[in-house]
Amino acid sequence: MSSTILSITILAFIFFFTIIFLQRKNKLLPPGPISWPLIGSLIQILWSKPRYRWILEVSKDKDITYIKINALKLAVVNCPNIAREFLRCNDQTFASRPFTMTSGYYSRKYLSVAISPLNEQWRKMRRVVSIELISPSMVFRTEHIRAEEAGHLVKYIYRQCMYLDAVLDIRLAVRYFCGCIIRKLIFGRRLFGEGGAHGGPGKEEIEHVEAAFVVDKHLYAFCVSDLVPWLEALDLDGHRKIVTNAMEVINKYHDPIVDERIEKMEKRKGVNGAAEDLLDLMISLKDEDGEPLLSADEIKAQAAELFFAAVDNPSNVVEWAIAELINQPELLRRVVEELDNAVGKQRLVQESDFYKLPFLKSVARETLRLHPVSPFNMPHHSTEDAVVAGYLIPKGTTVLLSRVGLGRNPKVWEEPMRFNPDRHGRSVELAEPELKFISFSAGRRRCMGAPLGTVMTYLMLARLVQCFDWSVPPGMAGVDLSEGRDSFFMAKPLLALAKPRLHILDQL
Repeated sequence: MSSTILSITILAFIFFFTIIFLQRKNKLLPPGPISWPLIGSLIQILWSKPRYRWILEVSKDKDITYIKINALKLAVVNCPNIAREFLRCNDQTFASRPFTMTSGYYSRKYLSVAISPLNEQWRKMRRVVSIELISPSMVFRTEHIRAEEAGHLVKYIYRQCMYLDAVLDIRLAVRYFCGCIIRKLIFGRRLFGEGGAHGGPGKEEIEHVEAAFVVDKHLYAFCVSDLVPWLEALDLDGHRKIVTNAMEVINKYHDPIVDERIEKMEKRKGVNGAAEDLLDLMISLKDEDGEPLLSADEIKAQAAELFFAAVDNPSNVVEWAIAELINQPELLRRVVEELDNAVGKQRLVQESDFYKLPFLKSVARETLRLHPVSPFNMPHHSTEDAVVAGYLIPKGTTVLLSRVGLGRNPKVWEEPMRFNPDRHGRSVELAEPELKFISFSAGRRRCMGAPLGTVMTYLMLARLVQCFDWSVPPGMAGVDLSEGRDSFFMAKPLLALAKPRLHILDQL
């Protein structure tokens, strides 16, 4: 018996010192949690749900953290200086993307621009998206579409105030607005069905937007299939089933429109006149030999990605901003006063007015800092060894810029958990090139839709605050600002009491 205990003790000591030896051997790596040989921190993360919460916890208050999970290597960054070193000084090395189960479904096997690794397909789609689809000139030309949809949003809320209970589901309204804009831009139609009561979303639009949020939620979510690839066939946490079901919903609405449009354009040998929407534009693009530049699958993948990318961030910012403003009436009063002084009450705010609304911009920027849409930026993947901040970052490392760790970093922001738009000054935009928080990232993989996302956010927030007085529903002392357990959205959809404040709303 004693010899058995002695043997176990000796083995335990050998195991322990092996771990210490391996960690000291890798002393050039960034600091990180103690990991087991071969499997790293696999056991710890598998026991945690949602898994990103464990990553946030072990990297909390650290400038950079290195985590090994089975074969996965992660570098989590909370320091703006180190973030800039990754995406400016070493941009080429970290400009690729990792392969994951969800990202493959998301992009039809890596055909779209945001998800593709650094290769010729990415370069091709980057040219298409940046030059043809969401260029600054396109954003300018489509201002009337956003203004029209903002009018629909105001009418939808106004009609509910007049004919129904004036307690509004803000989340439903702002997600509907974003969905309509992107559908109109891509497909030339704002609805897939007949719509709902009072100009609101119908069941088709609700299903479409909800599917997009499901896909976004499970993208790079550290599912078992990615952590232990040989278990992918078992789909132990159900991610594959969830994502494939959501993608079936997206494809159900998108694919017939794309296929029909391609067939029509083939019959008439191209677009008659100017392209009416982004789908027309993608189909009409030609290569050097005069052949279609994009395949049907490439068009479908990119159309879906544009939709995924545009519905979540603007709607999340506006929902949180309205909630914060309701809880701080003095801030809400200042935004209303700024709008009244700059625009007046006899017309609706337009995009051309934004330069006169610095405080409203600061509110949006502060909301984006404090209430990120997701825990991390889209991951960057290293294609070779690099030294960053004095640490070795091995080839094949996935780099995560923490939206939470950067935006709520007490070394960067005074009282980081306090909602304080004044901290940003008066000459601000949503973009944060210094990476003190994550808005549209930086480098080769920065978000190309930043101009579109910015004007969508400003317009939605400005119209809601200009047109309605907002307060908590009867019987409530204030808005509950709790985050969801498995997301960074509000734990419950924001319900708020709306009261029309402009006489011109009667004329809409």
